[in-house]
Amino acid sequence: MSVATATPINSPAAPAAGGRAKRGDRGARWGALGFVSPAVILVAVLLYAPFLYTVALSFTEYDGLNSPQWIGVENFTRFFDDPALTTSLRNTLMWVVGTTVVPVALGLLVAVLSFGIKGGTWLRLPFMLPYALSGAGLAVIWGFILQSGGAANDVLGFLHLPGADTSFLQEEPWNTLGMIVAWTWQQTGVNALLFLVGLQSIPKEPLEAARIDGASGWSLFRHVTWPLLAPLTTVVVGLALVASLKTFDIVWVTTQGGPGRNSETLAVTMYRDAFVSGEYGYGSAVALVLTLTTGAVTLAYLRRQVKSREALG
Repeated sequence: MSVATATPINSPAAPAAGGRAKRGDRGARWGALGFVSPAVILVAVLLYAPFLYTVALSFTEYDGLNSPQWIGVENFTRFFDDPALTTSLRNTLMWVVGTTVVPVALGLLVAVLSFGIKGGTWLRLPFMLPYALSGAGLAVIWGFILQSGGAANDVLGFLHLPGADTSFLQEEPWNTLGMIVAWTWQQTGVNALLFLVGLQSIPKEPLEAARIDGASGWSLFRHVTWPLLAPLTTVVVGLALVASLKTFDIVWVTTQGGPGRNSETLAVTMYRDAFVSGEYGYGSAVALVLTLTTGAVTLAYLRRQVKSREALG
């Protein structure tokens, strides 16, 4: 009986196959880079290059006609000494608080009350329609409502309520508060839609277990539904924060930051100084401050949310 022994054979095919695999991986990477590079170039040209140019202009005096003249940090010093800065920062803070808390809270309320009931879609529809309007269209509608002797004054007078003689767009802080109401009217629907998506993604098992244990109504929402919506709430509030900090169109079309400059936000201050007054260097400095403020507020909020979630987890 003979036993056949297997003799190892050194085949040159293995290293050749490995070499082809490496070349194939390298080719795939270059191919992927080729597909991605147009988008990267487009973003660099349309976003990063203008941003870097704005940063450079913020340290110069530039009127759009003559060559920029380097003046260091004088634009920033002037910005923090500007009397209009206090009003602009106050109005921006009002926008951040008002357009973050109120539309998000109302959107959550609409989503919860209309979720899982017959005809809920039709109940949400009136809140969704205003979101189809542009910021300028929204400003025109609410400018008509809030103007002196406008629809708001007529309704308040008819109901014999206070404020029938108030010039909402001429007096501070009523002009800013009135525009916050207009923004809330537009944004509540989209926030409700986002929360509705979150409610639809919640597993049924925790809710059913809580109901078996006797939870219902507010108790069920507070202890089960709300914690499960926390990740989505972080996103919704973050988007509202960024949108509120850069609010421009509704303010400019409704009041142009007036009367005087008492309803300006930082975004309106930037536009007025750069494109109305023709001080592009100073306007660039305001734009840089607004960008850094938006980034800092958003980063601080997100870090706090992450730490809170880690503490709970």
